[in-house]
Amino acid sequence: MVLSEGQLENQLLALLPAADKARWLPLLKYVYLRQGQSLYISGQALNYVYFPMGSIVALHGMSQSGLMSELALIGREGLVGIVSFLGGGSSTSDAIVLSSGPALRMGAMAMRYEFENSSAVMSLMLRYTQALISQMAQTAVCNQYHTVDQAMSRLLLLSLDCVQSTELNMTQGLIAQVLGVRRERVSEAAVRLQRARLIQYSRGRIVVLDRSGLAHGSCECYGAIKKEYERLLPATWVP
Repeated sequence: MVLSEGQLENQLLALLPAADKARWLPLLKYVYLRQGQSLYISGQALNYVYFPMGSIVALHGMSQSGLMSELALIGREGLVGIVSFLGGGSSTSDAIVLSSGPALRMGAMAMRYEFENSSAVMSLMLRYTQALISQMAQTAVCNQYHTVDQAMSRLLLLSLDCVQSTELNMTQGLIAQVLGVRRERVSEAAVRLQRARLIQYSRGRIVVLDRSGLAHGSCECYGAIKKEYERLLPATWVP
């Protein structure tokens, strides 16, 4: 089934020029991503790229000892699988679904062809790649120097942007896995945020009650990441 333009609920796809967008419609397939699902692992060649439309995907690295480190979150503002067009062939990170939801899938070879044969696509994807790299750099700083409460607040704020909602479906265990900390530390942070009436948490469902308060108690990392995305991928972007 060929999708219609109205079904492209992904901000990166929305920025494509009309001619490119029309050409992409037959190449995209609707899929549903489930929480905990692995989209690819480090060293694995990519068969597909994904454009989330309500789902959230976490990129993370893993050491030989099994320790994890969060790299970035990807939602409806972007795509999962930039190595498909950067020429590396395989990823150096893992991609795991943090929150279930729909996405559009495209073959990695088709993505590479579009990147190489459309200057508008190349420009857009390179700008997105720069924004993603900036998020990775800021996340590394956050995880190294800021508290679990601050890192969790950043993750929640970015997740809200990914789904454009005040409600998130993600377990403490998966949050701990993404942040690379013990589950007990995430549980303690969730209790503190709930006592401050910033969030309400129950059985894998997080409702943000006070977004401005959550942002105020967070570190500067969320604001820095959001500002860079808005600079590189404004709603009025023209190739």
